Amino acid sequence: MPTPAPDPDAAPAAPAAWRLVVVGVLGGLLSGLFGVGGGIVMVPLLILLAGMDQRRAAATSLVAIVPTALVGSIAYLVNGQVDLVAAALVAAGGIVGGWIGATLLARLPLEWLRWLFIAMLVVVAIRLAFGAPDREIGRAV
Repeated sequence: MPTPAPDPDAAPAAPAAWRLVVVGVLGGLLSGLFGVGGGIVMVPLLILLAGMDQRRAAATSLVAIVPTALVGSIAYLVNGQVDLVAAALVAAGGIVGGWIGATLLARLPLEWLRWLFIAMLVVVAIRLAFGAPDREIGRAV
């Protein structure tokens, strides 16, 4: 008897829990260390280690980064590293941008998402390689 073809509408198999924990640890570590994690770290790791598609990885990382960002934010706040006015203004813009981005995430084809993400990573890498900001500016020596 022939093997039935996989159902394309079926939910993807759940990734192993340890793989998701590894994604979380690496994302949390890099988020706390560099202020990045959700898109730049967790999305590629969720695709690679958990076998998620671009859309599911992006949506999952957004939800997963909330507690990570909260813990990292508190640590930076306690250490006096946060400009609260700037953070509030960035957050206001982020809410609007996040809503637009989530709407686009649901509508754009996966191939477009993949290439847009690659382009964003290339731009970030070039910017860091050739114009990395001095993170020590304004810091007491």
